[in-house]
Amino acid sequence: MSTGRGATEVAVVGAGVVGLAVAAALARAGRAVTVLERREAPARETSARNSGVIHAGLYYPPGSWKARLCVAGREALYARCAALGLPHRRTAKLVVATQEGEVADLEALRRRAEANGVPGLALVDGAEAARLEPEVRCVAALVSPQTGIVDPEALARSYAAEAERHGAQIVTRADVVALAPRPGGFALRARRPDGAEETLACDAVVNAAGLGADRVAALAGLDVDARGWRQRPCKGDWFQLVPGAPLRLRRLVYPLPAGAGLGIHATLDLAGRLRFGPDAEYVDAPRYDVDPSKAGAFAASLRRWLPRLEAAWLAPEGAGIRPKLAGPGEGFRDFVIEEASADGLPGLVNLLGIESPGLTAAPAIADRVAALLR
Repeated sequence: MSTGRGATEVAVVGAGVVGLAVAAALARAGRAVTVLERREAPARETSARNSGVIHAGLYYPPGSWKARLCVAGREALYARCAALGLPHRRTAKLVVATQEGEVADLEALRRRAEANGVPGLALVDGAEAARLEPEVRCVAALVSPQTGIVDPEALARSYAAEAERHGAQIVTRADVVALAPRPGGFALRARRPDGAEETLACDAVVNAAGLGADRVAALAGLDVDARGWRQRPCKGDWFQLVPGAPLRLRRLVYPLPAGAGLGIHATLDLAGRLRFGPDAEYVDAPRYDVDPSKAGAFAASLRRWLPRLEAAWLAPEGAGIRPKLAGPGEGFRDFVIEEASADGLPGLVNLLGIESPGLTAAPAIADRVAALLR
């Protein structure tokens, strides 16, 4: 990094999958881009602890950023994976109703998803669900053929490579500690692990700092509490099926959504390994421990539709943190994707609350940011 006007056109703060997608889109459009990442390498925080699900767009209110960008991002993501040979699979997914009283909720979910532009949905009875997935017991299920999985690290690497191929620089171990306007743009100060600080001048800034996005917005002088932009870290634990356990699924299986997430569900990785989670626990600061004694509660929740599952078949797999804008018991909060000209900070774009379906939406978020900075 260096001082002086015009050191770079756009500084992207954060090298998670969204920040890297933004950097690639801007660099592809001919902009000079520098990405500042506080970790030792790109995609080492939220992106590294992502389930890798490519969401179809079922859950989000029609017209919301989450709905629009998930649907657009899903198609762009499948196209990218096919073009670049990235590891992925269109697995399909069942959302299950375990009681007759939930069938109306399942039908409402289908109507919402269709309003969002999700194609190919089918509502099936319990017998058909069991034919599709013999381990699953339910009274009805919504089948989403557009849901899939991707290798999140391979996806992130592809965006990093594309950005660098078009001239972007990715600077790691650079923690942004100051962000101030200057004539014609901004000055960012980043701290290295040894305490040394360097300054980068730029014309525009994209705040894609993930769990730290509210802190970066505050550095720019924005009142994140008054705006409702304070992020609440929400921890989700995952368990995996132990080797040799006699249980197989070919598709992802979810309950109807409840609480702060989509409920404890079953996902697959690209090797076919079964994972279960996440639960939801608001925490004061990120931590990634998983309490093995939770296996009993996980198994009890999953047995509502996976009756043969035993707690002894579950082993801790890992945890992730969602940068949620909604606190405990609060309703839906959309992505924040906002350019700050109205606040006297033209060229600053803030991305906050980029939780699920952020990975799926990443290419569409990148296109939106690029449009805001034209």
